[in-house]
Amino acid sequence: MDSEKIAQKILEILEGKKARDISAVNITNISILADYFIICSGTSTTHIRALADEIDEKLSKEGYNCLHKEGYNTARWILLDYGEIIIHIFHEEDREFYNLDRLWSDGIVTYK
Repeated sequence: MDSEKIAQKILEILEGKKARDISAVNITNISILADYFIICSGTSTTHIRALADEIDEKLSKEGYNCLHKEGYNTARWILLDYGEIIIHIFHEEDREFYNLDRLWSDGIVTYK
């Protein structure tokens, strides 16, 4: 499965679990880090963990394993690295503070 299809699957998972302010940014032409950054917000630490768990569970069933996970214990900003796709799940206040959407604004927003 190519990165665009995986990104679409992740977006569907996030929508299903009621993530807020979901965006996908294609960074292929501006960075070698990944093809996509997917950024969203959760309403509480419990919700943020539930979003991360759901992505991990559903993608594992499809044969995609998370290469690296950070921030799960505090659940204010969880980063899930799937190689071609990096997912940032923020608490709403922290997302506003770090403003990754602005930082990666040279990328192509493919979902908002």
